[in-house]
Amino acid sequence: MSVLMMFRVKGDAKKLEELAAERTDVLPAIAEDAKRHGLIRHRFYGTDDEILVVDEWPSAEAFQEFFGAHPEIQEMMAQVGVTTQPEVTFWRKLATNDDVG
Repeated sequence: MSVLMMFRVKGDAKKLEELAAERTDVLPAIAEDAKRHGLIRHRFYGTDDEILVVDEWPSAEAFQEFFGAHPEIQEMMAQVGVTTQPEVTFWRKLATNDDVG
């Protein structure tokens, strides 16, 4: 069963959007490689001072293998003001029989 991966850091979400707009090749290329590692779904979310990545992966190990192979992700995080280690958590779906959507 797949897992949700939550990747949360203090950083400037507006700068991330600006960087993505300036370097239109970088994030799509990373996403394509993530798909080759098994990525199922991916989204960025932000507040004024935080960035949250919500992904669905086949396993925590698949994400960790992908992330370890991409030092440019850490470089981009530094460019948007991230100075601390991300908080990464993995969530499993619970069988509660009340899914919507």
